[in-house]
Amino acid sequence: MKKYFYPVLLFCFAGMMASCHSTKSHSTKEEAAIDSMAPNPFITHMYTADPSAHVWKDGRLYVYASHDIAPPRGCDLMDRYHVFSTDDMVTWKDHGEILNSSQVSWGRKEGGFMWAPDCAYKDGTYYFYFPHPSDTKWNDSWKIGVATSKEPAANFTVQGYIEGMDPMIDPCVFVDDDGQAYIYNGGGGTCKGGKLKDNMIELDGPMQKMEGLEDFHEATWIHKYNGKYYLSYSDNHDDNWNDGVPGDNRMRYAISDNPLGPWKHMGIYMEPTDSYTNHGSIVEFKGQWFAFYHNSALSHHDWLRSICADKLFYNEDGSIQMVQQRK
Repeated sequence: MKKYFYPVLLFCFAGMMASCHSTKSHSTKEEAAIDSMAPNPFITHMYTADPSAHVWKDGRLYVYASHDIAPPRGCDLMDRYHVFSTDDMVTWKDHGEILNSSQVSWGRKEGGFMWAPDCAYKDGTYYFYFPHPSDTKWNDSWKIGVATSKEPAANFTVQGYIEGMDPMIDPCVFVDDDGQAYIYNGGGGTCKGGKLKDNMIELDGPMQKMEGLEDFHEATWIHKYNGKYYLSYSDNHDDNWNDGVPGDNRMRYAISDNPLGPWKHMGIYMEPTDSYTNHGSIVEFKGQWFAFYHNSALSHHDWLRSICADKLFYNEDGSIQMVQQRK
């Protein structure tokens, strides 16, 4: 997503499933279903970032992405969310724009600032969550907006925003196997999580800080594997660390027995890309796990990014192997 620290900005942004980031067991036949993938980046006709990947009831994999608008001017111009889907990880369909800042009645009058989104499904409705400021002074007026639709990739209508959340970014919504939904947001070193009511647009109690994360920056993502909860995120790494690792954000993860922690930090699962930022999601599709992320391979510019995907593998103890980025 983007590099900034609260309260001062350093530089801007960069079968039906009960769970939106869940795991199921699959047969050996299914495990062999994904034997090839589109080259990275897999979307090349426009600039995209912050991929939120989900497998919905129709069996397709959908990616909800933010949009870097050219010519680049940093993250203030980001706008116009698109959805992409596939049934084989080779051929991708652009479903077109599903939402832009002009449709957000409570948003800042100048528009822009439509940063990393997420989507969830519950009881016949798709819920699209997006961060957007409500005031010209955008850095302290963030809200998490909610738009709904009966379709996964069209006809979303903004319903309002979730009250009671701190003015932070990067919403992530996880629906557990029992149907309980949890929402997370964060940025600048703080990650918070809490329960949602059944209506998916109100908090059910206060948000709480996620404890046990190491070097958290932003880009919270929750998924479940073998009964354990995994919280992945972008860290604060950059070239100034002088640690022998070139580049900026790395992707880390932590594990817990509870969706709200406390969390045990497990390490790094992805080294920096060629972009100043990174923002990822992890999902299972047809028996194979995938890590989604973005880089700047098409533009060679930090603020014109492109979404990518690579296979992700677990060790026997549940730890995640380092993702091999295809060039």
